[in-house]
Amino acid sequence: MGRYLLRRLILMLPTVVIVTFLVFLLLFLSPGDPVLLLVPIDEVNQLTDEEMDRLRSKLGLDRPVYAQYADWLLDVLRGDLGRSIHQRRPVLDLLAARFPVTLELALLSVLVASVVAIPIGIYTAIRPGSIGDFLGNIVALMGVSAPNFWVALILIVVFAVHLRWLPAGGFVRITDDPIGHIERLILPVITLSTALMAVTMRLTRSSMLEVLNEDYVRTARSKGLAQRRIVFVHALKNALIPVVTTVGMQIGRILGGTIVIELIFSFPGMGKLMLDAIFGRDFPIVQGSVLLITLAFMAINLVVDLTYAIIDPRIRYGA
Repeated sequence: MGRYLLRRLILMLPTVVIVTFLVFLLLFLSPGDPVLLLVPIDEVNQLTDEEMDRLRSKLGLDRPVYAQYADWLLDVLRGDLGRSIHQRRPVLDLLAARFPVTLELALLSVLVASVVAIPIGIYTAIRPGSIGDFLGNIVALMGVSAPNFWVALILIVVFAVHLRWLPAGGFVRITDDPIGHIERLILPVITLSTALMAVTMRLTRSSMLEVLNEDYVRTARSKGLAQRRIVFVHALKNALIPVVTTVGMQIGRILGGTIVIELIFSFPGMGKLMLDAIFGRDFPIVQGSVLLITLAFMAINLVVDLTYAIIDPRIRYGA
């Protein structure tokens, strides 16, 4: 196991370098000059070309892309992600303040989706063709088809505007107001978990149906074992492996795709930070955000792979 972990960690390094360099190159080739965004509009025409060049040189934007990337990578290895061009603050501090918000939102969404979808998927699998199976398929189809932003707007109209049960948006820290923190998480968590819930439900159902038709399950039935024991002891472990894979992938997808939801619900997370940085051509924030999301995604993949051995003890990793 130790050698397997070491090998996986070593293989992560080229992935990080490739992803961050591609993003760095795209930012370098994108139109616009970040220096112009630092200067007040009424002063832009007053600056000479020499003054603009000095600003670019001060920010290191006058160097070739590979040299800029090499400098950034060396700084990252020293634990320095640079400073925001606009906010004039260390990028590491900005990410430390924003990433926990997005991570909490993503983990709660995945938890809610899994707790609801897996039992329903098991139920519909052991009762195929029943009314519950029919309703479950309809709900899953609706969940997959409905865009996140549409679900968010419907939830706001119903629960915040008409019923006034929950706030329409905003964010308060749990240390300041625990109840308010939970209330403001409910609608965005439901929004993000809707599509994942539908996918997990359908995948659990199809995986359980496949496992329940295996020879060892039929043998267990022929021995007279109870249906509950067959489902939860013998079949569920094997059926959960593709479900765990999908859920793990969805955590990474949510981490990198919460921009719209954070904008709708006014959440100060990574999505809002990255969007503002992209529009403002704040290269250090974009690069730091991509690096963090890439590392989080790879860490989640590693945890998912290790979870296989917990679900099915027969799975062993090479020494």
